[in-house]
Amino acid sequence: MRIVRSVRHKLCADGSFMKEFLLDTPVTKEFFAYLGAFGQVEALPNLGEGFYKFEKPDWFSIKGFAGDTTVEVRFKKEVMDLTVDFVYSLFSTYHEGKIDSSVLKRREEAIGVKVRKHLYGT
Repeated sequence: MRIVRSVRHKLCADGSFMKEFLLDTPVTKEFFAYLGAFGQVEALPNLGEGFYKFEKPDWFSIKGFAGDTTVEVRFKKEVMDLTVDFVYSLFSTYHEGKIDSSVLKRREEAIGVKVRKHLYGT
């Protein structure tokens, strides 16, 4: 799965920066399950059947409907420059079936150190 382009972006009232991404293939519930290795995934059927939210605190969130070719990503503005490439990696390394996420997990750890240092000085 690949991000084709950002189709819309804006600064939100809560200080986050939202980008709506167009994908080359529709997202699936399996994709959101895959994201669970990197943060918290929640199905929100009250908002519509197949609606999912992925949250990586202090980094970003991803929201969307299974079957759609667009997703909304809200970045923590202060660390967006550190985390945006990781979002692209989450999409590009996903392939239906068995996924080896070990390289991506190491990258996540390295970026996490930078995010914590930037936000909390630790």
